[in-house]
Amino acid sequence: MESLKTVTQGMAVQLVISPTCSLSMCMSLRYEPTDPYVVRAVFFTDTDEPAEWVLGRDLLADGLRGSAGCGDIRVWPAVGRGDQAMYIVLGAPAGTALLEVPVQDVRTFLKETEALVPRGAESGHIDWEPELANLFAKG
Repeated sequence: MESLKTVTQGMAVQLVISPTCSLSMCMSLRYEPTDPYVVRAVFFTDTDEPAEWVLGRDLLADGLRGSAGCGDIRVWPAVGRGDQAMYIVLGAPAGTALLEVPVQDVRTFLKETEALVPRGAESGHIDWEPELANLFAKG
């Protein structure tokens, strides 16, 4: 299987505390063609260890155009903000976080991932032998 590069994109995001208060933080998106369906989002704050969430690449792309996702992760464009921001909600037992994310950074990131692995071609980038061996070992 050919080796492809990893795509990473850092960006400043806002953790929305209330309608009038937000906290700036850094988010890094990472895409690895060997795990082609997912994007790893790592969040950095001044006080905590980085937190990592695994998001569907399609979920991020769909969230640029409209509301996407259900359950723990939801994404949608920021109404009234033109083409500048989108929201990501991350829900966990400890609480829910609402993040305001710059659309252009997400678009640039997704364009780079799709240059490596076009949407719809993900399954051709998975090394199925270890995946099947892992399944049978657990069975």
